[in-house]
Amino acid sequence: MTLQDAINHFRKLESESTKKSEIKVCQNFIQLLSSLDKRDFSDAEIRGIEHELDALGLISPPENTKKYYNTALSQFQKYLKDAFFLTTKGYFTKMGVGLGATFGILFGIIVLSRFERSLGISLGISIGMVIGLIIGRNLDSQAMASGRVV
Repeated sequence: MTLQDAINHFRKLESESTKKSEIKVCQNFIQLLSSLDKRDFSDAEIRGIEHELDALGLISPPENTKKYYNTALSQFQKYLKDAFFLTTKGYFTKMGVGLGATFGILFGIIVLSRFERSLGISLGISIGMVIGLIIGRNLDSQAMASGRVV
């Protein structure tokens, strides 16, 4: 399946779907595939992307299409990240906030335990999320500057 075939397939699915969540998944796929179509890839890289699209089995999904296409979108984004070091917009920010909250809980329990327990944990989560947000935004801007954002 070529990139243009996949874009046309998802546009058709988007127009046929009535559920807002399915339409959103289709729009995410269309946006991702359109941005890939605009990039300059070698023939071997294009064949690799097309092979991955074929491996996802997008033409004949099972009954639960939203779950299937969400999983396929995640797998395809993981493939792009592993093969071409391409990330989606806001990827590092999401990861930074999540990791910051996790480490913030630990920081709140261990270091800020001299305060009331719940106050220490909430301060730790807040501080961790802010630090993760700052680091994630910095990494996102670096990825954007180097052209690795799809």
